[in-house]
Amino acid sequence: MMEEVPTSVLSDDPCHLGEGPTYDLTTDTAWWFDIREGRLFEAHLGSRSIRVHALGRMASALGRINADRQLIVTEDGLYIREIADGAMTLFLPLEADNPMTRSNDCRVHQSGTFWIGTMGRKAEPGAGAIYALHRGKMATLFPGISIPNSICFSPDGGTGYFADTPRAVLYSVPLNPTTGLPRGEPEVLLRHTGIGGLDGSVVDADGLIWNACWGAGQINVYSPQGERLRSLRVPAQQASCPAFVGSDFSRLLVTSAWQDMDAAARAADPQAGRTFLLDASARGRAEPDVKLA
Repeated sequence: MMEEVPTSVLSDDPCHLGEGPTYDLTTDTAWWFDIREGRLFEAHLGSRSIRVHALGRMASALGRINADRQLIVTEDGLYIREIADGAMTLFLPLEADNPMTRSNDCRVHQSGTFWIGTMGRKAEPGAGAIYALHRGKMATLFPGISIPNSICFSPDGGTGYFADTPRAVLYSVPLNPTTGLPRGEPEVLLRHTGIGGLDGSVVDADGLIWNACWGAGQINVYSPQGERLRSLRVPAQQASCPAFVGSDFSRLLVTSAWQDMDAAARAADPQAGRTFLLDASARGRAEPDVKLA
């Protein structure tokens, strides 16, 4: 049964492709991206004040380094961004010699290792990969990925999850919890059926997987065994990625997109691209900082 939970619009500035939300409890600030337009959103939740930063390149995710710096994942590399003035310095290139690809879904493991997904700009089959940035060095984890999504981790750090959206499969993989690196092969956790596809995910304090179902206008909550437990309505069909926010992490920020929608489709889905807050009664948890060395 679809749940209708109290929902508000955090930002009515429609994202072409909203993605990569994260939350910094120390400043009560949420961050997310409009990948296609090269924009970074910064929202102070208490005041609902929002700033939009032009990045000059497509970007999809960030990891907090410390109170002053972020690591931004872009179409051509990983950049250290100074929060105070927005200055960006290249840290490592990312498929910079391949103009066909860009970054997509990413998330930081409890160890500080950053899992980073890439894909073809036109979703070319098998053009992307999932990498791990571990202590300043990049390693390929899973090549031949078409659309990497749902990168997230169990609370104990011993299990990683990811999806290749066209395959409609969410995988689980055993990890070394101290490094965030695989110690086994991926196995199928669940196969998505019905409307929409597996997009971004995040794991709560109880180990439940909260997945944005692209094309279905909903967040689906799964057990660690792959059983669907809840479905929450999102007021835009192309829900893309969730993040836990607020002092108790009980609310869910959800990005969305108007990508590939013509005028008629956008008229039928007037909130497409907006960014929402759902009072989800979640037991979320904070995102860890990325470690560069």
